[in-house]
Amino acid sequence: MPNIKPISDLRNYSEVLHDVAVGAPVFLTKNGRGKYAILDMQEYERTQAALQLMNELAKGRKSGEENGWLSLEEVEESLGISHE
Repeated sequence: MPNIKPISDLRNYSEVLHDVAVGAPVFLTKNGRGKYAILDMQEYERTQAALQLMNELAKGRKSGEENGWLSLEEVEESLGISHE
């Protein structure tokens, strides 16, 4: 269940931060609407890494579609992997 608090609860920010954990962000509302999310630093870094990976995968897919795909043999050769 999401942890949702009004932004006015930040007056006692240590209590709000106590509720933040990996996989359990605290969502803050302003005037009854969602406005901010407070995440654990590990969660934030993991999310940023996932976004970067997805971005790189999208670039690779676009490159493959525009310039053609490499065969397994071409990839192995470019990486210096030999099959004996």
